[in-house]
Amino acid sequence: MRQDFWEAALAALAVGAAACEPVAPPPGRLTETAPDGPSLPLPTAAPASSAAATDRDADPSGGLEIASIAMRTWVYAEPDERANKLGYLRAGAVVARGAEPAGTAGCAGGWYRVAPRGYVCVGKGAALELDHPVVQAARSEPRRGEPLPYRYVISRSPPPHLYCRLPSQEEQASAEGERRERSIAAFTTLRSAFEPPDPIPAFLQRGDTLPKPYGADTGLAYRAHRGRARPESAFGLGAVYEWTGRLLGLTTELDLIPVDRTRPAPASKLRGVSVAGEGVPAFVAQHGVSTYRQGERGRFEPAGEAPYRSGWVLTGRNNGSERGLLETAQGAWLPYATLRIAKKREDPAGFARDGQKWIDVSVRQQMLVAYEGARPVFAALVSTGRGELGDPEKTHATVRGTFMIHAKHVTATMDGDQAGDDAFDLRDVPYVQYFYEGFALHGAYWHDELGKVRSHGCINLAPADAAWLFEWTEPVVPRGWHGAQNPNYGTLVYVHR
Repeated sequence: MRQDFWEAALAALAVGAAACEPVAPPPGRLTETAPDGPSLPLPTAAPASSAAATDRDADPSGGLEIASIAMRTWVYAEPDERANKLGYLRAGAVVARGAEPAGTAGCAGGWYRVAPRGYVCVGKGAALELDHPVVQAARSEPRRGEPLPYRYVISRSPPPHLYCRLPSQEEQASAEGERRERSIAAFTTLRSAFEPPDPIPAFLQRGDTLPKPYGADTGLAYRAHRGRARPESAFGLGAVYEWTGRLLGLTTELDLIPVDRTRPAPASKLRGVSVAGEGVPAFVAQHGVSTYRQGERGRFEPAGEAPYRSGWVLTGRNNGSERGLLETAQGAWLPYATLRIAKKREDPAGFARDGQKWIDVSVRQQMLVAYEGARPVFAALVSTGRGELGDPEKTHATVRGTFMIHAKHVTATMDGDQAGDDAFDLRDVPYVQYFYEGFALHGAYWHDELGKVRSHGCINLAPADAAWLFEWTEPVVPRGWHGAQNPNYGTLVYVHR
């Protein structure tokens, strides 16, 4: 690690720091602008494994660890910055490493083998010291696999200040004026959604300043804060602390925001439907739909209610009419006219015939179906681009065609149009999977309109469905990593009308 950077990082955590200074010149905001996705023809072979360790010292199995101290610490296929990038670690992540560096070419701190593969350079992006200031601050890992990896909030107007340490009441009043007390009082009814608060780390209680990971947005520098967040911002919070009678949320870029200047994100509780055996997925497309059961004399009687947008698996049996009552694998019968039924398909690239995983997205049906070969295994309602079937170059339409997922992120920041839906600065959008240029599959925590066109081009899913799909697709993101990429191989995505 460069000596000047290490000294600056320590100075940023000095007790009683008076100003919020960046710990190093950042290279700029790491927003998600993905490279062009691959188009047909597509490979059918699995990706080759990365190179094996050159000696036993490079094997990350000896109980030693390495930490990421940047917003994005790249993992390379070889101990060479010119090698292919396999993925990256996020600030605060700690993974197993080899005992000795596998070389120092282009990396004065040394290249270390990491689990489960690849090499990381010790320097601005990674440190061997697990007590590094960034690691101490970014202790909360994303809850991968859960619908929401963090607690999410959306800023109110005006947006919250970005405090760089625990501010005194006087500092808060100086920055926020009379609005502080009014905001705290108005937040009483929402406060329970963020309780109980997390324990405050010792370094924050001492008055230390939060470090800024290399690559994070530093903003302006005032005595206790870095200015305000952008209008229409949304954040994932790794922790929530109680301080001076209010709750302060820790963002993933290591700022503290007053939670009372936000509102909880209205994340959808919707879940898709798994198909365990044979059957066709379908969703209830109307409100107030009754379920039916067949009585002893063969008559069908109302038995309950099928919730709007609930998922079902159709067995193929009906009550004598294909457009009458349809049997479900769950035991209920549902009226045909109330359902949005998936159509079994084969992809143009032949993945279905080869028995491989692939994804079908219908813009007209606003439905995604995950296949293993020719058999659907999962289905979910989605929100595609507002431009519907228009030209993606001229409207907010979702691109149509056959593509492959080539880059995946546990969470990612999306600015402007990339995430769609009018928000300007969406932090930690969950389970992002890019398949072509800026088009991606991802969870949406800011709306619950799945089943309708909504986005600026991406394919929005309910958080729980995005979490399921993320773990099912290729390329795999190893545990402890925040992202992975492979431009030559990934799960096929077929988007059509």
